[in-house]
Amino acid sequence: MGNRPRHPGVRARRFGDYHWTATDRRDGNWFVTVADLTHKSWYGDGTEAAFRGLRDAMDTAVALRDAERGGSLDFVVAPVRTAEGESVRRLGAGHAVSVFPLMPGTAGHFGETLAPHDRGPVLDLLAELHRTAPPATARVLPPEFATRPQLDRALGELGNPWDGFGPYAEPARHLLADHTAALRDRLDEFDRRAEELRASGAPPIVTHGEPHPGNLLCAGERRLLLDWDTVGLAVPERDLWLVADGPDDLARYEESTGRKPDPSALALYRLRWALNDIAEFLPLLRTPHGPTPDAQQSWKALAETVRSLATEA
Repeated sequence: MGNRPRHPGVRARRFGDYHWTATDRRDGNWFVTVADLTHKSWYGDGTEAAFRGLRDAMDTAVALRDAERGGSLDFVVAPVRTAEGESVRRLGAGHAVSVFPLMPGTAGHFGETLAPHDRGPVLDLLAELHRTAPPATARVLPPEFATRPQLDRALGELGNPWDGFGPYAEPARHLLADHTAALRDRLDEFDRRAEELRASGAPPIVTHGEPHPGNLLCAGERRLLLDWDTVGLAVPERDLWLVADGPDDLARYEESTGRKPDPSALALYRLRWALNDIAEFLPLLRTPHGPTPDAQQSWKALAETVRSLATEA
């Protein structure tokens, strides 16, 4: 088994998962993922909540793949079950392991923009997913993000120095202090759009959550979706904002599904992504850290995201 630090399914701006390729005694090739449950904050507080959330997500991915094996959902790259039927197995108190088939193909990268000739196939793939009956294990995901309290707490503690934690703590505090008003405005906007979404009564469907190029694998003419740990029931705009680029893409999706995308919901999930990223970067920068690659990357991404939100406000 050899260490492989980067996989197409790994989100580039979040940390905590470890990956290896493995070959079994029959020359079968596998991709092994060990998740650090302390970095799965979107499932709730604590490693128990994280493990339950990850298990439900992996069970959902397996159900989607198995229900349509050989059919339209063969793009779902889900883990194989253990002999006991588990999609993910606990490893001690803070980790869990899943094993996936190692798929041939060309991976994209987080931050890339899908080319026009790629967007159509991915939109069609999402339309197939969104028309699928949800497995019993699929969780309903509200628009609110679980990391909101740590962002609110940080904004409320800007008057006290964050020094002593590490090289990026005070720069992070000054950054947030300079843009506090804009960030609070964007949080108010988020709350308003979330309330509009709830009032609309839009029915939830199965969504992937992160269908960006970094989670796509091109295998000839096929497009495969990786990294199903954020799968859940929500409105389709949760996926569409990451893929659609303009009215033609949205019209293609509407023609395929009969469901017209809501511009406010698209804006909601775009804003949610950025606010959640800010909230996830802060704990590392507000706790003891050194000039590590993770800390440096978190600081750089935090600065880019905060300034972008402030500019758009």
